[in-house]
Amino acid sequence: MPEFAALIVAGGSGSRLGGDLPKQYQPLGGVAIIRRTADAFHRHPDIAHVQIVIGEGHLNHFQHALGSMGFSSPVLGGATRQQSVRHGLESLAQHNPGAVLIHDAARPLVSTEIIDAVINALQSGADAVAPLVPVSDSLKRRDMAGVLRSVSRDNLYRAQTPQGFRFTAILDAHAKFANEAVTDDIALAELAGLKVVPVPGEEANIKITTAADLKLAERLLGRNTDIRTGFGFDVHRFVPGDHVWLCGVRIPHEQGLEGHSDADAGLHALTDAILGALSAGDIGLHFPPSDEKWRNAQSRAFLEHAADLLRKAGGTIVNCDVTLICEQPRIGPHRTAMQSIVAEILGIQVARVSVKATTTEGLGFTGRREGLAAHAVASIRLPSP
Repeated sequence: MPEFAALIVAGGSGSRLGGDLPKQYQPLGGVAIIRRTADAFHRHPDIAHVQIVIGEGHLNHFQHALGSMGFSSPVLGGATRQQSVRHGLESLAQHNPGAVLIHDAARPLVSTEIIDAVINALQSGADAVAPLVPVSDSLKRRDMAGVLRSVSRDNLYRAQTPQGFRFTAILDAHAKFANEAVTDDIALAELAGLKVVPVPGEEANIKITTAADLKLAERLLGRNTDIRTGFGFDVHRFVPGDHVWLCGVRIPHEQGLEGHSDADAGLHALTDAILGALSAGDIGLHFPPSDEKWRNAQSRAFLEHAADLLRKAGGTIVNCDVTLICEQPRIGPHRTAMQSIVAEILGIQVARVSVKATTTEGLGFTGRREGLAAHAVASIRLPSP
């Protein structure tokens, strides 16, 4: 069985979609389009390596959208998609994969079934594989005089990605036909005389180009999904110290918080909320306080773990809400930073993260300033069982 790599092409500007960001970095259901796309291949058990090709000046966008997922450094693309793919293939050569799946970043709804179909065809001996969707609409062609004439749709198909190839074969084809302008990599495979095998594509595997496409993708994303909600709660006692950690922010304070890790009650509660929505136990199950490995650990590692479990299950965060309960320290001056850090860890828009604070009006252990507490709620979207 060859080792499979994925090459995700994200070098374009996507100007037809509009907006302040290139389209691949714009949100779809609160998550960057490119993150959804990359995650589909990152979590696939047969994909050993994922390489992403980005455009000039896009590095900050890339790091903001994907920095927490641990991908290798992106490759800078060229002036055309064809050049960008070639740059990506040349970079992948160091990993020596047996086969590669080339996919457009603007197709974030690619399914595991399509990826499986392409891989299976390559394992069965195909040189190249193309997901195809039969043309079902009536076709018309306008001539020079503006007259519309019908065109037969018999044996016509729309080609999608990912397109799969024997790695050395497609790398050679890109080098040999670098001066041939083509619309996709299958066209290069045809020029090189490779054996191309079709597999079924999917209507939902749309390429986002315009604002209308983005709206359609939002609707498709909402279908066949399971929305779940989890709840988390955590308490830590005040002890001598000079700072506390809350929602990833170090806040100077006249006391510290007692805990095996950094005692970040906000992130602990939110981690438990996500684990609860996944029915995956609690934070103590995954990070036992008896394990010295986690002594003084930063709690963002716990939240990253919960987010990774969610991604592996094919899910995403819809929104999360953290309430910190304490008389001191004051949370208001730090709330914006807290929201930004949580959003970065989870890979979602800041607008989907809420952090707020309240007191108990002097009542109870928080009122007596013996400690503080945190509540958290997280809603997640999972594929329907």
